[in-house]
Amino acid sequence: MNSAPDPKPRPLDHLTEFGQDEAAALVLRGAVLSWKDLRTRVGRMAAWLAERVPEKGARVATWAAKGELTCLMPLAAARAGLVHVPINPLLKRAQVAHILADSGAVLLLATSARLATLQDGDLANACDAIAEDAAFVAIDEFEGCLRPSQWDAEELAALLYTSGSTGRPKGVMLSHANMWLGAVSVAHYLELSADDVTLAVLPLSFDYGQNQLLSTWYEGGCVVPLDYLTPRDVIKACARHGVTTLAAVPPLWVQLVEQDWPIDAVTPMRRLTNSGGALTLDLVRALRGKFPGAKLFPMYGLTEAFRSTYLAPSLVDSHPTSMGKAIPFAEILVIGEEGDVTASNEEGELVHCGPLVAHGYWNDPARTAERFKPAPSASHYGGTAVWSGDRVTRDENGLLYFVGRRDAMIKSAGNRISPQEIEEAALTSGFVAEAVALGVPDERLGQAVHLVVRGTRDEEGLRASLRRDLPNFMQPQVIHWVETMPLNPNGKIDRATLQAELAA
Repeated sequence: MNSAPDPKPRPLDHLTEFGQDEAAALVLRGAVLSWKDLRTRVGRMAAWLAERVPEKGARVATWAAKGELTCLMPLAAARAGLVHVPINPLLKRAQVAHILADSGAVLLLATSARLATLQDGDLANACDAIAEDAAFVAIDEFEGCLRPSQWDAEELAALLYTSGSTGRPKGVMLSHANMWLGAVSVAHYLELSADDVTLAVLPLSFDYGQNQLLSTWYEGGCVVPLDYLTPRDVIKACARHGVTTLAAVPPLWVQLVEQDWPIDAVTPMRRLTNSGGALTLDLVRALRGKFPGAKLFPMYGLTEAFRSTYLAPSLVDSHPTSMGKAIPFAEILVIGEEGDVTASNEEGELVHCGPLVAHGYWNDPARTAERFKPAPSASHYGGTAVWSGDRVTRDENGLLYFVGRRDAMIKSAGNRISPQEIEEAALTSGFVAEAVALGVPDERLGQAVHLVVRGTRDEEGLRASLRRDLPNFMQPQVIHWVETMPLNPNGKIDRATLQAELAA
């Protein structure tokens, strides 16, 4: 690898140009695609998409498990001049209907079982829906092939929907440059190479999950996508495929270190990466003990700017609670209340500047203006920055440390969860009159969802309704029934009091 990453972005689909023809690029459940196969399949899928959706910049969505469709679509849609909208396969029809309507998607490719859950009105904007199997029959019969394109690197390539502390999921607008430079940056600091094998266990609808593909392919390596049911599935896949790179979130790491790992799963491992929540001291020690030959990379990021910081493996033992320093192409400033860079060990807001900053929220200028603001005057890059809402400090050595968040976001098992989305589902169930969703510290999940409600006390009916309308990771672990909700001086529900009571 070069001593410094190449800062020049290219169209996303050019990632297919890197690997050697006969080397493995993608290991699927029933097939292995070589790099030659990958180029052919992406070109054919892109040609089929371009004919079916000729309008450049139109949105095409996928809602399926990990496989050829979800792995190749980021590159094929980009090559066809379209904007990919990957939908988390765990979401239920209500969330999917919102994403389709909000994005203005004109095409949805999904598994037959998922399509069968949609109801009348869920496919808005004249969105066409095609089952995954039927789509591949059409693609396989299609004779055209599109070569790598020359799109403007600042054109949109994807909308990644992420939950905020209020409201429904919002689409983060990512350009070819955002995703390309993210791949280059991560490939560089992880020191990936063409003989690396990455086990992709994270959802491909997340930026962290999608980068598993893109950074590995940038170096010509091989990706093994896996939808796992148990931690043992992950361990078996590592042994079977000689996995060298494993990315996960803290709740999964907790489960993995509790397992016995055979030597053939441990020996090939070169690196472990973590994001979506901080590693505890005990977990760091457990990972270092379980994988003594692997480098551990704790990382911090946000979808609005992809990835912000990483801690060098050489510093993990001496500074295990640090977020590290800025990744390549990122400028990270800690800004105080007066808008100036803070002094060492002084708390401030983490502000991310540079070319990894997304283009805002799709079709939502109000929320874009709240989060995407002019960079501080101290910024080298200038332009637009992401004001994260996260409170951090920076020590004398330049290492960052997380303090807390300003908003009410719940982060459970690596998922960013909007309290309001859970509350709306509870209120529409008909069983409650008031509802507040909160995150309570949990050793395994990071935060567990607790729901405080005032209503009929029909917990069975409420839970049945929530199971119907919300994905599993949004289900409340505990439901607290109250006679009255505490109010603040403004007459609003006092969330801080409820949070303190649950924590007591």
